[in-house]
Amino acid sequence: MENLGFGDLAAWGPREEWPIGRLFGLATRLSGPIVWRIIERHGISPAGFFLLRLLIVEDGLRPGEVAKRLLVTPATITSVVDTLERNGHVRRERSYRDRRGVMLRITDSGRQLLAEKSRPIGRDLSRLYDVVDEGDEPAVRRFLLNLITQFENYSHDEEAEEDSA
Repeated sequence: MENLGFGDLAAWGPREEWPIGRLFGLATRLSGPIVWRIIERHGISPAGFFLLRLLIVEDGLRPGEVAKRLLVTPATITSVVDTLERNGHVRRERSYRDRRGVMLRITDSGRQLLAEKSRPIGRDLSRLYDVVDEGDEPAVRRFLLNLITQFENYSHDEEAEEDSA
């Protein structure tokens, strides 16, 4: 296995003995490219798929907000929106509050594309993550929820420290 930016993984000994954080980090690092490949197999770009999913829930977001939520650069969003707009799935619209602002809107074609792709993509992704034994699920769920809370608290603590500096 390549080192994935972690260095020589064999030097850390057997995975069964690794700390939870290291295991989580490796699983996270490995999951991104696999999830993207699964989505691409369905004939849609992963960034386009996630952008449409975001707009189906909250239509009319600014490109910068979309980039922030999808953890990508604004330039990436511009490129993805250009493609989605060219294919009729998204449209750019001037903000009624601030005429300089642009809002992204999902079209009926984008809704239809998402409806066609979501179920098969979801089915493939659920197979990928369907590795937790039923009896272990409550513990895994508790771990992940606690970890998410830790990450959120850390982010808020960092912001508070920056504001007070």
